[in-house]
Amino acid sequence: MSKIRLFNAKILTMKDREAADGEIWIDGKKITYVGAPKNTDISFDREIDCAGDLLMPGLKNAHTHTAMTFGRSLADSASLDDWLHKHIFPIEAKLNEDNIYWFSQLGYAEYLANGVTACFDMYLKPDAQAKSAVDAGFRHVFCGAVNDFGGMDTLEDEYNRFNNYDELVSYQLGFHAEYTTSEGIMKQISEISHKYEAPVFAHVSETKREVDGCIDRYGMSPVKVFDKLGLYDFGGGGFHCVWFDDEDLDIYQKRGLSAAFNCCSNLKLASGAARVDRFITRGVNIAVGTDGAASNNALNMFREMFLLSTLPNLYVDGGAFVDPYEILKAGTVGGARMMGLDDCDILAEGKQADIIRIDMKHPVMRPVNNTVANIVYSGHPGIVKMTMIAGNILYENGEYSTIDLDKVIDTTDKMMDSLR
Repeated sequence: MSKIRLFNAKILTMKDREAADGEIWIDGKKITYVGAPKNTDISFDREIDCAGDLLMPGLKNAHTHTAMTFGRSLADSASLDDWLHKHIFPIEAKLNEDNIYWFSQLGYAEYLANGVTACFDMYLKPDAQAKSAVDAGFRHVFCGAVNDFGGMDTLEDEYNRFNNYDELVSYQLGFHAEYTTSEGIMKQISEISHKYEAPVFAHVSETKREVDGCIDRYGMSPVKVFDKLGLYDFGGGGFHCVWFDDEDLDIYQKRGLSAAFNCCSNLKLASGAARVDRFITRGVNIAVGTDGAASNNALNMFREMFLLSTLPNLYVDGGAFVDPYEILKAGTVGGARMMGLDDCDILAEGKQADIIRIDMKHPVMRPVNNTVANIVYSGHPGIVKMTMIAGNILYENGEYSTIDLDKVIDTTDKMMDSLR
């Protein structure tokens, strides 16, 4: 395990709102010091002069389908139903573990270049995904993907197995959505949740059609159905969370649930725009996700944060004026808490060394009137100079240490020839 010193930096811990001059020391996977510059007799394996650049916690992609990079720009300008049934499902029926491994590698490469240090992923063939994540050195949190077409018979086994697989891999209980999952299966998931006192996650209230259909079936919204079935008794939350009424928000506030928003995908599929300001006002933990590259089409957390902070202005006379710090917090701390990564949320002694370096000399980061606002409103992946996970520098100045990008591109290009 190596010892690294990052010095001559601005540090945004996300425990404090303002960046301060300082340095960070890393020993193996953990941060051992964050603070003002000081003398030490410690011998470091590498000392990096950050030249005034910003160090901050890595972004957390709190809802995605990583291996769906296969579907990037494959089926645009389609409604959600047509996109799924006419374009995505037919290809998914052909996917094997080798496909999942390599398309996940492509996704991890994009994450690392975007300053993303963890993802909350719901998709197929978890064994292939877990191997791909560990090989890339990427922090991968699984979300169960149960629905009426399968997954219930392996959910409990996956929960136990992948929570004991590798330090970079963990697993949360989950299912696809109300409209794809029968009441009987949801009750079984609730029983497993109660057995392990574990949170549960699912797509929820992504479209108005979804909510209306649920009301036709159950006489209530998806959030209320999940709460009635005990799925939220030990926490959890939802992805998308666009069509929430006040009672849904009450449940999220009362249960201490988390909401991950996916603005680009929702806009592209004409699903609607979430009112993040209402969640913030209620004190609900919020997070940011990209959804998959098949529906986004990027895995760009900067674009998501910009839209999440500005879209509420469409619905409030005079503007909602969402604090950009709350959005950056959602993209880092909020995502970590939703995913159960409590030791990856902020930069502090004893926390995991999941750190990114932001180029403060990039034109979009100048002048420095407000560093956080610059990241949220004008930031883009090009400002990321380094991405570190568990003390390992995986991406630095455009180069990868664990991913052979040329091989990934060549392999996935050939795979697409057989999948289209």
